[in-house]
Amino acid sequence: MALIVQKYGGTSVGSVERIQAVAQRVYKTVKAGNSIVVVVSAMGKTTDGLVKLATEISPNPNRREMDMLLSTGEQVTIALLSMALQELGQPAISMTGAQVGIVTEAEHSRARILHIETTRLTRHINAGKVVVVAGFQGISSVGEMEITTLGRGGSDTSAVAIAAALKANFCEIYTDVPGILTTDPRLVAEAQLMDAISCDEMLELASLGAKVLHPRAVEIARNYGVPLVVRSSWTDQPGTWVTSAKPQGRSLINLEIARPVDAVEFDTDQAKVALLRVPDKPGIAARLFGEISRQRVDVDLIIQSVHEGNSNDIAFTVTRPVLRRAEAVATAIAPALRSQSNPKLEEAEVMVEHNIAKVSIAGAGMIGRPGVAAKMFATLAEAGVNIQMISTSEVKVSCVVDAAECDRAVTALCTAFEIKVGDKGTRGQGGQGRIIEKTSPLSPHSPLSALSSSSFPVRGVALDLNQARLAIRQLPDRPGMAAKLFGLLAQHNISVDMIIQSQRCRVIDGVPRRDIAFTVSRIDGENAREMLTQVAAELGWDEVVLDSAIAKVSIVGAGMLGQPGVAAKMFEALAQQQINIQMIATSEIKISCVVAQEQGVKALQAIHAAFELAGSEKFFVPV
Repeated sequence: MALIVQKYGGTSVGSVERIQAVAQRVYKTVKAGNSIVVVVSAMGKTTDGLVKLATEISPNPNRREMDMLLSTGEQVTIALLSMALQELGQPAISMTGAQVGIVTEAEHSRARILHIETTRLTRHINAGKVVVVAGFQGISSVGEMEITTLGRGGSDTSAVAIAAALKANFCEIYTDVPGILTTDPRLVAEAQLMDAISCDEMLELASLGAKVLHPRAVEIARNYGVPLVVRSSWTDQPGTWVTSAKPQGRSLINLEIARPVDAVEFDTDQAKVALLRVPDKPGIAARLFGEISRQRVDVDLIIQSVHEGNSNDIAFTVTRPVLRRAEAVATAIAPALRSQSNPKLEEAEVMVEHNIAKVSIAGAGMIGRPGVAAKMFATLAEAGVNIQMISTSEVKVSCVVDAAECDRAVTALCTAFEIKVGDKGTRGQGGQGRIIEKTSPLSPHSPLSALSSSSFPVRGVALDLNQARLAIRQLPDRPGMAAKLFGLLAQHNISVDMIIQSQRCRVIDGVPRRDIAFTVSRIDGENAREMLTQVAAELGWDEVVLDSAIAKVSIVGAGMLGQPGVAAKMFEALAQQQINIQMIATSEIKISCVVAQEQGVKALQAIHAAFELAGSEKFFVPV
């Protein structure tokens, strides 16, 4: 007999008929010999209706009262579903987040779960009842009795957290699609259903706008080894399993606010090639990386900065053994990249740096925490380590530094993030290492978590139309500037996604300067611009430029490791559609490009087709 947690979203319980259908599914699962906890969302558009009522009363409603109001939506659903189960002869009891014992931070509208008191929940399960729990909500503490909500995707988070606390066999997420698809079926009707995906890949897709699972829910599943399966509540299809290696004995106290960083990684077997002043037009990246791919040169990080005038800088890192081939390709192609529209433009310059290292912090707990990257940058600044390149993802922040400063950087980061030496990777021929906490999940590179076949290196394509880009011109290039910049953003609770530091350096009044660009949620764009403009004179940078008309299109797949042609194929797909790439940032399992907002959907469709991800079946998504 299995203990299963099931979660049903708003569309799955959007009417009396749908609630009765859910009750039938739950009843069937119980009769098969399982114990069930059901977590539900508010019916249909109930939450939207409650928000509308609040804004009719007040243009800026109090957050505490909003939590009190919004928590009522789920309470309607749990009572109705319990009644429906009882009508079928199945004992059931409805419970709010507070009654279940979901204890959270005292942060209204965006609380994180601290722990779950499972005594009452377990008693009802042992009595043979189906416990129907209100998702999306908790209580700040037993003493204060303040109702809190968990923010967007809160019911997913509630379900996976309960599964972790109960040590459930698995957690089923029922939604309006048949599982995890290769892209949004509303944009590509032939999106293909995946049988399985790793938590690391799912974290990237969820953070990039795939709405089937919230990143916080995937984060908990990854940290606590909860097997997840995403299924349609309309059919009996098997769905998609989201799997992770099971961690060793992680505490359930401070469930969502435990240490955000699990590991510090380093790689001294790196070299950097940069092309400065390449034309800012479609096809340039495709041409460069197409030739690199033909020479079988595997690239690690790829960075394309924000354009300046009619040109861009593109930099990439490779392992030292293939540096000569990479440099030869870049040197050969540079003269051909002279701008056709402006022959007087300086020829693209190739810059090579041999003595560099990559240091990274990794951990699923850094999701949605703006201070983590800032703390990394501040730590490196205090250690006197200057940052040459930055690459970010949801579960990792990587910095390229001088190789001579690698040991100092790693030691400082381990101290700052309280990483005890539970397993220290030795410097072998590759010059790589990983220092992890003893209770850390396995590395994303573990065979247990790498579900992607190398023959299918890309698992999914995602589009984010809700980002804005800020570019800061002429930032002083010295240790501590990135820490100050992103520390300010963290103080204002602004999360940053892509971070690109220009490779082009200017010396103005004796001070070396570079541009730096980054993306944030569009809703934070104007506030970030105003705040950074106000401190520009004090901190010594020039203008702050905001562009809200952008889209970010990304490919994700653990199988792209060691596959030189993946980036080239993505860039070529965009070039064939005459879509200009404005920025590029990569991690080990993700490549993201910023393009013009009006070209976002076309970019996604072109990339999805290029990697032949379409299936033969068209999926209908209920309204």
